Amino acid sequence: MTRRPEPAAHAHPHEHGEHAESHAENGGPMTADPHVTEAAGKHRPGGDGPAVAPEARTGYEVDAGIQALWREFTESPDQIVRDRLVLHYAPLVKYVAGRVGTGLPTHVDVGDLIQSGIFGLVDAIEKFEPARGLRFETYAMQRIRGAILDDLRSQDWVPRAVRSKAREAERALERLGARLNRTPTDAELAAELEISVDDLREFYGQMQLTSVIALEDLVAAGKDSGSLVDTLPDDGAVDPVAVLVDQDNRRQLAQAIAQLTERDRIVVGLYYFESLTLAEIGKVLGVTESRVSQLHTRAVMRLRAKLVEQA
Repeated sequence: MTRRPEPAAHAHPHEHGEHAESHAENGGPMTADPHVTEAAGKHRPGGDGPAVAPEARTGYEVDAGIQALWREFTESPDQIVRDRLVLHYAPLVKYVAGRVGTGLPTHVDVGDLIQSGIFGLVDAIEKFEPARGLRFETYAMQRIRGAILDDLRSQDWVPRAVRSKAREAERALERLGARLNRTPTDAELAAELEISVDDLREFYGQMQLTSVIALEDLVAAGKDSGSLVDTLPDDGAVDPVAVLVDQDNRRQLAQAIAQLTERDRIVVGLYYFESLTLAEIGKVLGVTESRVSQLHTRAVMRLRAKLVEQA
């Protein structure tokens, strides 16, 4: 009697724990790929009858479909078949990325780990040899984990020698703490590491460069808003208060100009908006330049009085 397959493990790896890991390593189906289930219907035992519904297929039929895809890919490596295998085993990448991401700094995005793991999965599919009788899930999880770790190392600007010394110092602190039942001094830690105190303090300075904290986390410490956009000033941004004040000043000025006499409005308009000189304005109005200067002075005084009155 064939057993019905367990539900596909699409959930986050932490929701399944060790059960999901053992299920993946034992070759259990990780997803219900429609291409795979279609292949399972075509290769199921008992003839070439129509494929049954996905929910009615047994775990044996799904495994048969995967084996058929592997045979097809081994005989003739094709990108379409490879993509079907990648789609079927994609939940492995999410699971491994979740396990690797546990304990990493907060600035490391799990999405970037998944992207790196996909390359490891593709490489595992292309290099896997089904004839050797190994479980692909176990082999793929190692390749995915290796691809993620390689990508993390390539992005690390700290030399590996410094990382190695940091781990050695942490282990020495644990040993001394357990032996002395207290926090060891710098001299005691230097003696445990067989280095001088000056070298230890120099090493502390190098270790400061390895500590990374997200700028948003640093700015938002103790605040309700965690958005960096709400914190950093934009010197090029327009001040909305200044815009409102300018609009209000323009409105008051327009009202004050509207209350001038017609000749004063013409002088103001030609001088400030048309950029004409006093002599050119005099030719337009048929008066002398000195008369235009008098009209301009009178108009400015009246405008100033109107604006002060409105204020």
